[in-house]
Amino acid sequence: MERKIRVLIAKPGLDGHDRGAKVVARALRDAGMEVIYTGIRQTPQMIAEAALQEDVDVVGLSILSGAHMELFPRIVEELKKRGVDDVLLFAGGIIPEEDTPMLEQLGFKAVFRPGSSTNDIIEYVRSHVGAPA
Repeated sequence: MERKIRVLIAKPGLDGHDRGAKVVARALRDAGMEVIYTGIRQTPQMIAEAALQEDVDVVGLSILSGAHMELFPRIVEELKKRGVDDVLLFAGGIIPEEDTPMLEQLGFKAVFRPGSSTNDIIEYVRSHVGAPA
């Protein structure tokens, strides 16, 4: 039996709104992936530790507050501190287009903005991690 793709969906910072993160988590789960959702108001340390403990293949970060330029580098740094440097990273939420190059430099391979299709997110994850059985 092949191992399912394991995805961590996390909400860093003080965002209190998580409908989009839950929709993405549910879509990935329904597509056959194992999804761990951290809930809201997670610190970079909490997200990195969850990624390590859950042995995930993918970390998806959802943010609406505009704090992504502050929080995402700290999350990547915390992941590296723990040796979690082989996960696929993607981001979603209210993220201006002009911030994409900096996020790509951090290792985020995709940014999904409002209106993105969950099918596009599923295909993105599968194509970069591999299709589960």
